[in-house]
Amino acid sequence: MTRLAIILCVLVVGLFFGSLLIGPAEIGITDSLSALFVDDGGAMTLVMREIRLPRALLALMIGASLGLAGAAMQGYLRNPLAEPGLIGVSGSAAFGAVLAIHTGVAASFALALPFSALAGALCGVFLIMALAGSRGTSLTLILAGIAVSALAAALTSLVLNLSPNPFAASEIVFWMMGSLADRSMTHVWLAAPFMAVGFALLGGLGRGLDALTLGEDSAQAMGIGLTRLRLMLVLGTACVVGAGTAVAGAIGFVGLVVPHLLRPLVGAHPSRLLWASALGGAAMVLTADIAVRVVLPSRDLKLGVLTALVGAPLFLHLILKLRRERI
Repeated sequence: MTRLAIILCVLVVGLFFGSLLIGPAEIGITDSLSALFVDDGGAMTLVMREIRLPRALLALMIGASLGLAGAAMQGYLRNPLAEPGLIGVSGSAAFGAVLAIHTGVAASFALALPFSALAGALCGVFLIMALAGSRGTSLTLILAGIAVSALAAALTSLVLNLSPNPFAASEIVFWMMGSLADRSMTHVWLAAPFMAVGFALLGGLGRGLDALTLGEDSAQAMGIGLTRLRLMLVLGTACVVGAGTAVAGAIGFVGLVVPHLLRPLVGAHPSRLLWASALGGAAMVLTADIAVRVVLPSRDLKLGVLTALVGAPLFLHLILKLRRERI
């Protein structure tokens, strides 16, 4: 376990500095680091502090959030196919942002779009909790999440269908693909408080998730409050996924793929998988964000598109593996 922790930490730190140093602006390593730490008022300082640093920080934060939320969701539902979008928070956040673009609110001030996405995520959480009920089971939570996610997707499609402005429709489509381009430190500070609350809630689920591996009845006998556990899970996931979707758009498959890849390395301990998936998610999003700048730098390849291209084959591999195990 110690070796895995060291490997993941070194990988994340290396990718973080790689994200800072790689970009279309051809700046040497020494000049880049100097511009990052010493403000000389030049163009290189602007590039490092206002373009590359926020992008690297958001990739780190969003990747860790999605990985952590995915591990927590799979541990609670005891299903390796579960992922953060299952409870509909990301879809609700996306609908809030799409509605802001469609109505023109997003053009009123710089933070109108992320604030609208956060409002959509909050509404989605309240609706899920109302549908699931205070004493509902995990199955009830899944059904409520699927219902909210389907409703949000339908409303998003309706907005696209009724959009009279082709430029607004194009902006909606591109935003839903997910990207970290053109983000600033303002977006970092907007997402950070929500993600900090989400990390605190999800990070405290380890003991309860370990107990759930024995079943809900055994977990209750061990003193685990399932209602409180579910509330912490939903609120924590809403905070991290809602904040991530608000500032970067929809970035899928991270919360599904990373816990699945790391689970064999941590054993049957959901509590260990939480921190491992957080580091693994950060590494995956940092790698993907570096790749979109290297593979097609002139075509603005979207981050969400790349993670889907990588995640979908792994998802299919997981399905085939489960089918072979049942034969």
